[in-house]
This record gives sequence, C-alpha cells and structure tokens, in this order.
Amino acid sequence: MGALVGLCFSVGLLLVAVAISAPPTSSGPRVKVGQFSRLAQQSGIPQLNGARLAAVCASVGLVSLVLALLITALPVVAFLAGIASGFIPIVLIRRRVRIRQSALRKVWPDAIDSLLSAVRAGYSLPESVCELGDKGPLLLRPAFATFAGNYRVAGSFEASLRLLTEELGDPVADRVAAALAVAHQVGGQVLGSVLLTLSSLLREDARARGEIEARQSWTINAARLAVAAPWMTLALLSTRPAALQAYRSVQGAAVLLSAAILSLLAYRVMIRIGRLPSERRLARS
Repeated sequence: MGALVGLCFSVGLLLVAVAISAPPTSSGPRVKVGQFSRLAQQSGIPQLNGARLAAVCASVGLVSLVLALLITALPVVAFLAGIASGFIPIVLIRRRVRIRQSALRKVWPDAIDSLLSAVRAGYSLPESVCELGDKGPLLLRPAFATFAGNYRVAGSFEASLRLLTEELGDPVADRVAAALAVAHQVGGQVLGSVLLTLSSLLREDARARGEIEARQSWTINAARLAVAAPWMTLALLSTRPAALQAYRSVQGAAVLLSAAILSLLAYRVMIRIGRLPSERRLARS
C-alpha cells in the first residue's frame, strides 16, 4: 500500500511539472519563461527543454522513492529520498550552467578584441561579427556561425543579434548584443571606442567575479557538507532494523520531516550568504 501511494504521488508530481513547464497553446498573452525552461536554455544542451527536464526530475524522484521504500519500508524516508533525488538533475544542470557561463565570461573579451581588429582593418561591424564564426573563440564559433547564416538570409543585424542571444542564453551575451546594436546604430569613429571600452569592462568583470567566487567557494562547500552529513548517517542507520523501528511512529516521522525542513532552510541561508547574485538577462523587446 505504501508503494502504491508513493507511486501515485510521484505520477501526480510529474503531471503537474509537465503541465507547468509546457508551452501555452492558446493565443493569449505570453508568460514568463519558467525555471525549468530557463535552466534548459542556459545549459547549452540543444535537446533539452523545460518539459524534458521536469520529466527527468520526476522520474529520478520516482525511482528513488520506490527503491527507498523497498529497502527501508518507511514511507516518510522514501518520500524524503524521492524529493531529494528529484532535485539532483537540477543541481547538475545548474552546475553545468555556472561552468558554461564562467567559460563564456572569459572568452567574450577575446571575441570583442577580434571584432575591434576586424573593424580597424576596414570591415563593417556585421561582417566582423560574422567572421567570429570562423576566427573567434572556439566556444563561441557555433553560435556566431549560426548568426552569420541568419544575417545573410534576413539581412537584419538587430534581429540576428536577438537570435544569437536566444541561442547562447547568457547574460553577458545579452549585454554584448545590446552594445553591438548601439555601436551599429552609431557607427563612425565611436565604434572603436565602444568596442574597446566593452572589452575592458568584460575582462575586469570576469577577473573580479572569479576572485570573489574562489574566496567564497569554501562557504558553499561547507554548507553542502553540513547538510549532507546527518542524512548520510540516517541512510546508514536505515539498514538496521532496530534503528528503523524508532521512525515507524508518528513522532519519528515528525522528527524526520522537521529535520528536513530545517536542513533545507539552513542550506538556503548559507548558500545565499556565500554565493554571488546571478546576473539577470536583459529583457528582449
């Protein structure tokens, strides 16, 4: 009976997650992109979208719930294991997003320097941006190759920049695209100074942010260790029937649920203290 209840609950969570992350089918006003869709876009995985990410989280949580229920025969432990395991894909995707954004933040100044060299050599700004598909940083070449194809087909520099930012899903890319759009409109002698200033600002921002993240990484690691340690101990105790007997009562289940809520709150507070605020993407008109 406990396994059946857990299965029904997990299926319900899956349906709710898919319904929330699915794109709207009506012609009403557009809604903001959800967290699952935003993470999928920023991850740089072409096959991943919000609905698939939500389905993966629900599937992992369901499998963990059933396995924990079969091993421990405690519904509350199985429920907590399913909820915690369901967040594992999100944690992995967020880690990939942070690594990818950090790598992009480091190569953008080199891309701007290449643009500046091409402009000084006599190329127009759109031609210089298209050249990054062949001569730019390796991490950015596929996106700029797509930009070059879009620009040759549509002939609109601003529209091609919007498609570029949608493909990269990076806050720095939004800032660069906005600066390039302004530089394209202004042109003339101001173009070189705009690109030079943009390159300096991006390089200084990447250096300062890297130093701060390196100094504060110990706080994040300490928070993760402090939260994981008692639950790892609980997992080891769950293999002993005598220890499980203490959690079969209502009082034992209440203790586990209270501990889970306190652990989550403490972890979120420590992460908020130790992590830099995420850069927000620019709103597209």
